[in-house]
Amino acid sequence: MFDIAWSELFVIIIVALVVVGPKDLPKLMRTMGQWAGRARAMADQFRRSFDDMARQAELDELRTEVNRLKTDATKPMTDADYEAFGIPVSSLPPAPTIEEVGAAPPVFDTPPTEIETVPALPPTPPAEAAAETVKSSDPV
Repeated sequence: MFDIAWSELFVIIIVALVVVGPKDLPKLMRTMGQWAGRARAMADQFRRSFDDMARQAELDELRTEVNRLKTDATKPMTDADYEAFGIPVSSLPPAPTIEEVGAAPPVFDTPPTEIETVPALPPTPPAEAAAETVKSSDPV
């Protein structure tokens, strides 16, 4: 990053030792390490915020594209759309009428007939039928 050779680093350490002194050198190194950590954290925060802005811009662009596709999908196809896909308009079947689609109310030629009722089964007493099946299943 800074491209400092070992000899240059050794000279910087000796100058710092002479200028600051051996007593305060650990405090100076600790303070410089804290500054470097803060600078690194600020650079990381800047990078993350920039990535978030780029991601938000991509999401906004994707959202507008999806909305455009949604509105385009609800529009009926025109003759130019069929021609763009290589489908000749003359080969298309005629558009169905509302009666053919089934959206119109039904038309009755004759009034509807009454629904036949199904006769109910005769009721059987449940207690007697259960007792008979238990007696018939005992092998004793």
